[in-house]
Amino acid sequence: MALKVELVPVLSDNYSYLIYDEDQKKAAVVDPGEAGPLLVRAQERGVSIEQVLLTHHHGDHIEGTAEIVAATGCSVVGPAYEASKISGMTETVSEGDHLEVLGEKAEVFHVPGHTQGHIAISIASANALFSGDSLFVLGCGRLFEGGPADMWSALQKLRELPDETQVFCGHEYTLANAKFCATIEQGNAALTDRIAEIEALREKGLPTIPSTIGVEKATNPFMRADQANVAESIDMVGAAAVEVFAEIRSRKDSF
Repeated sequence: MALKVELVPVLSDNYSYLIYDEDQKKAAVVDPGEAGPLLVRAQERGVSIEQVLLTHHHGDHIEGTAEIVAATGCSVVGPAYEASKISGMTETVSEGDHLEVLGEKAEVFHVPGHTQGHIAISIASANALFSGDSLFVLGCGRLFEGGPADMWSALQKLRELPDETQVFCGHEYTLANAKFCATIEQGNAALTDRIAEIEALREKGLPTIPSTIGVEKATNPFMRADQANVAESIDMVGAAAVEVFAEIRSRKDSF
């Protein structure tokens, strides 16, 4: 049976994820900002947590790790570049590494910008990308440790994944992102339709995640900085894509 991915809300607006196999009765968790909700969800699904996957060192993505390890004895995998900032990892991975998640192959991408060692993890058999705080629905992470060139390069890398790849990101920031995107690319019909979908979901209290790579390529201006109409919409015709990206990120920071 194929792996299943279940979104688990934690803290105020974070999402952690339970990846599980009903036949094996095993699970992995991604970015446990707190342990309780994930332990409960695993128990409800009748699966044992075998592995914790971490995308970066920020506390709201790792604080539940020690409690989960204490409860389950599971392994912990995270970015090699941030080994000095994350305690308790049993395996570290870098760009291009392949790791095993419940018997399925996962690919690791180095996606710096939000943090310098940030990774994203793609499990092709589950049609899933766990992007942490690099790529958001209609957004990208703040540049706390890297510059615009880092994040633009990271987004271009993720953009090469198949369009149908589901994007499981770290926060429910989508409605705020949508309001900002409406100020950048007013003539994008796909974006207008997407904003309407997002508003309807949030009015019902439903999550906006997952998105897909294809949808983000069509609607997310941070991924579209090399599109002529995006540059034109912010009066930067002829500017390099990374400069357009930097301007969009700067505007979002003060939006």
